[in-house]
Amino acid sequence: MDFLGNCFRSRSDSSCWNWLDAKGRQDVLLWYKDTGKHLHGDFSMAVVQANNLLEDQCQLESGSLSLKQSGPRGTFIGVYDGHGGPETARYINNHLLQHLKRLASGQQSLSTDVIRKAFQATEEGFLSVVSNNWPLNPQMAAVGSCCLVGIVSDEKLYVANLGDSRAVLGRVAKASGKVTAVQLSTEHNANIESVREELCSEHPGDSKVVVLKNNVWRVKGIIQVSRSIGDVYLKKPEFNREPLYEKFRVDEPFQKPILSSDPSIITHQLEPCDRFVIFASDGLWDHLSNQEAVDIVNSHSRKGIAKRLVKAAQKEAARKREMSYVDLKKIARGVRRHFHDDITVVVVFLDSGISDSRSRRFGNVSVRGGGVNLPPNSLAPFSIIG
Repeated sequence: MDFLGNCFRSRSDSSCWNWLDAKGRQDVLLWYKDTGKHLHGDFSMAVVQANNLLEDQCQLESGSLSLKQSGPRGTFIGVYDGHGGPETARYINNHLLQHLKRLASGQQSLSTDVIRKAFQATEEGFLSVVSNNWPLNPQMAAVGSCCLVGIVSDEKLYVANLGDSRAVLGRVAKASGKVTAVQLSTEHNANIESVREELCSEHPGDSKVVVLKNNVWRVKGIIQVSRSIGDVYLKKPEFNREPLYEKFRVDEPFQKPILSSDPSIITHQLEPCDRFVIFASDGLWDHLSNQEAVDIVNSHSRKGIAKRLVKAAQKEAARKREMSYVDLKKIARGVRRHFHDDITVVVVFLDSGISDSRSRRFGNVSVRGGGVNLPPNSLAPFSIIG
């Protein structure tokens, strides 16, 4: 487990930031940051590993969202759920925010166009990594990642998504006072009928663009998500050939990318009734409904709330297999994947009335969860990607 140490690495564009916000803790396969301060309130983070190599990555950065001091400020949240290996998620963690800052430098505020271009620049960057690694490590073409991003800036919340991670808002209903769950992200998973219809309409000549396999709908019978960063083997035909493993090669030639890297983006005007947002990989939502997760956050202390959500999902996973949570925790990584996926949770609270002094004190915070130092004999495709 040594190579999975330093799960929470921190950095900042400013020399003035709070070291307390940089500290995360490790408990066997669980890494967590119980509480921290960002520009708009509190936050909590947790990551639990199930795969032999942790494929999830996440980050929170609060402060400047531009390379220029005059640019927009806010809080950036990213949850990156990798598949086929950790490389793509790790690449996104290192590059997406920097692309966004570069593209936002000439503006006073963020826009959906800047966010979309940042996603595309990240996709193109990883494509270059795959191309450069193809002669020695062609299996990099089959590594990809879902990508969920939230940005709080200028009283707005932007949510951009590729894949099946999910952002859920906890909002107080004016009539009843009950905190209700509002899903903000659009998911791209072939098990959703509208996603299958979209794929079929975009590929009318391909009768096998979606295939039902073992009661699960999959794109080309291989992968569930229809949008991602990476997965170049289903986007560029020149990478869908030998020496790529046969299980990733499709029989029918294709000219148009089968998977997309174009995110679904929504802009939500924040209101006083908006209390918090849960950003999580599908490992959480496999076991908890939107409302169940919101109820847990609403009925417990903020401190350690992300860890509490992870535990609730694990307890439900154990219950489904008729075993105890204590016994589940004894199961080693790799084998644990048969019981639940890697789970990443970031809970961001939206407090109104943030003062200028608090903004200056807690405005420059950067925390990364899920940082992995891979061994050279990694079981997943491996390369050094900066």
